[in-house]
Order: sequence, then structure tokens, then C-alpha cells
Amino acid sequence: MRGRLENKRVLVTGASRGIGAAIACACASEGAEVFAHASRPSPDLAKLATDFPAGRVTLVVEDLLVPGAGARLFAAAAAKAGRLDAVINNAGVYLPTPIGGEVEHWDTGWADTLAINLKAPADICRAAIAHFRSHGGGRVINIASRAGHRGDGLDYAAYAGSKGALLAMTKTYARALAGEKIYFYAISPGWVETRMAPEDIAARARAVAEIPLGRVAAPEEVGRLAAFIASEDCPASSTGATFDINGASYVR
Repeated sequence: MRGRLENKRVLVTGASRGIGAAIACACASEGAEVFAHASRPSPDLAKLATDFPAGRVTLVVEDLLVPGAGARLFAAAAAKAGRLDAVINNAGVYLPTPIGGEVEHWDTGWADTLAINLKAPADICRAAIAHFRSHGGGRVINIASRAGHRGDGLDYAAYAGSKGALLAMTKTYARALAGEKIYFYAISPGWVETRMAPEDIAARARAVAEIPLGRVAAPEEVGRLAAFIASEDCPASSTGATFDINGASYVR
């Protein structure tokens, strides 16, 4: 049985663990050739490549905190692929920016969050648009957050702000480029079972208590959704849509 992404080439950022690894695995399982990115080499990233047949997963390393890294990453992946059909911007950080903390911590937290969560995806989107214009179209999926809609805790304003901006950018490009068969989508997860999820018992209980489904999402749920959106089974008419995956904890 053919997968829904057979003969497609997909770039996934932040693919060494968590949601990114689940997305890369889901796309590869659906038949895609996956270009899996991480900021640095790691055993987790190496294992991802060995979990699938040779050539199914290709590793690309680039530190997205460094200026210009997004453009370099896309260029490296495109050079290896020849043609990319979809890009999934998943890489992100969840850094505290306390109002009452040291100003140096505040400045660094905001700068690093915006560099990785917004500027790098923006640079990748810019490069992807030029690439897709030369190849008859393509799809971009930006992994945002529930926080981009409803906000986050006081100490995580930078994270919420970066994800809100990512959503606005996604909608802007979707509106502008649909006629060129370049489609943009966003996924906005709530809590997912990754290192970002609350580990403290009391904090975990509070997080789960506000989720009507009764649990946080599994990374594989986000992965399967991303693979579907990257495929032509997801209708072009849904371009510009944001897909929530938060157990009905925030219903828009």
C-alpha cells in the first residue's frame, strides 16, 4: 500500500526529538524522503536515520540561533533533495523571560526566542517560497502553539508572542500565495508529552485539569496530523487554516 507522501520530499526542522521526531517518523512512514534537521548532531538524530531504509531520512545540521541559519538550512536541504515538496517548521524553544528578572536574562530570552521561533522560520519560508515558485508549488506547515492564541504564563510572554507572530505570518503568506499553488498551514498544539510539558506533579495536575480530553497530547498525534497536511489529501482550499490539537482546552 502506497503512503500518502510517496515520492515527496519533506524538510522537518527540530527533528531530533519530541514533536519534530514524531513528524519526521510519520512523514517517512507515509513514504516521504525526509530531510531531518537538528541544531547539532546527537544520538537521537542519528537513530532517526537508521530507523528507516537507507535514503529515507537524510540529516541536516544547522544552529538556528546563528543569523542566516534558516536560509542556509533550506539551501542545504534543497541541494540534497533537488526539489522539496513540503517544509514543516517545528524547531522552537520555550524560554522564560521573567518580568522581575535581570535585564540581561530578559534581553537574551527575548532575542533567542525570536531568533529560533520566528526569524529562522521566516527565513525558511522566504527561501521555500522562491523554491516553490520555481517548482510549481508546495506546502509549508508552521508549528505554532495554543499560546499564540490565548497567551501563556507571565514568564513566557516571549514564547507566546513568537507563536502569535508565526500564526500571523502563516495567514499572510496563505492569503498572498494561494493562487501560485503555495499553501500555508499552522498547527497549534497545547501541552504535548515532550520535555516542554510540566514535570512537577502539581503543575502536571493543573495542566491536565484544564483539558476536557483528560490528558496531554502525544507527539505522534501531532506527527500524524502534520503528515496529513503535508499531503495532497489535505485539500488546497484549507490553506491558511490553523489546526488545533489541545484536547478542547482552548476552543476558538
